[in-house]
Amino acid sequence: MRTVSRTSLADGRSVELDVLSVRAPEAKGKNKVFMLFGEHARELISAESGLHFAKTLCDNDKARAELQRSEFLLVVNANPGARVQVEQGDWCLRVGPGGVDLNRNWDEHWQGDESFGGDTNPGRLPFSEPETQLLKELVSDFQPTTFLTIHSGTLGMYMPWAFDMEHLANRNQASMMEILKEVDQAHCECPFGAAGREVGYSCPGTCLDWVYDKLQTPYAFAYEIFYGGELESLRQRWEEKMELPEASQLQAQNLAHEHFKDMFEDFPSSFIQVQSEANVTKSGSETITGFACFGAFNPATEEQYRATVENWSGAYLDTVSKVSEKLR
Repeated sequence: MRTVSRTSLADGRSVELDVLSVRAPEAKGKNKVFMLFGEHARELISAESGLHFAKTLCDNDKARAELQRSEFLLVVNANPGARVQVEQGDWCLRVGPGGVDLNRNWDEHWQGDESFGGDTNPGRLPFSEPETQLLKELVSDFQPTTFLTIHSGTLGMYMPWAFDMEHLANRNQASMMEILKEVDQAHCECPFGAAGREVGYSCPGTCLDWVYDKLQTPYAFAYEIFYGGELESLRQRWEEKMELPEASQLQAQNLAHEHFKDMFEDFPSSFIQVQSEANVTKSGSETITGFACFGAFNPATEEQYRATVENWSGAYLDTVSKVSEKLR
């Protein structure tokens, strides 16, 4: 474990991020796995799943075997300053302490216009925030072969691209889709595919797209690991995708379809996001305020919590294992 820090030249704000490196002594694995948790403050379960996965890497037989061919760099809490505010009762807070959405601040099809709401404020410039500056430096130095970024607010397993609803991943498309399909079936039974196309919204400036494009990382994924609403529509979407032939699964009708509209208005997530204000998340059909935001993005009971972190630790490990097989 080490701590890295950065001070913003714009406003003098300082940030520290804890970074955990996990590798087996003498191992010469080809798979370098960078995992990013907690970009959005209100998604507390993201960082919690990162902590659980770190423990899994240390005391799980399958994980110990995987460490012979994979090494890991984990940023468990990418937005520590704003997370403190959430823990103190600002339950709907998504952005960083600088008021910027850290997952819209990366220099990949970045857009800085007034069409974005406060919750998706991309910042005055790409990498304007000390948090994203540090993350860029860390992931660039590490040069991963596998990248995972973890969010909550829905259930979904995505690959590039997120920046628009039309473009599909131009490298390892079939391999990434195969991994998503197999891990999804075992751990989620939820929508999967190209991020922007699948959810039906353009999301410029994401870490997912930047790492995939700028670092040429072969395998890049974004997982949404908790949904506080009714799961029937998500499962129906998964069943529809599973029935499609392999070649059609990336082109399938997306979740912006009218059938799914109300579900995502009520529970906005990382990629499916509508404007909000302090401690209020607004949607087309209702307003989620105060502590209700906690339940929209996080498990509300110990049983739910344990089931979530245990299931997704397994999903992360399965993903890494499948990538390792493909890199052999």
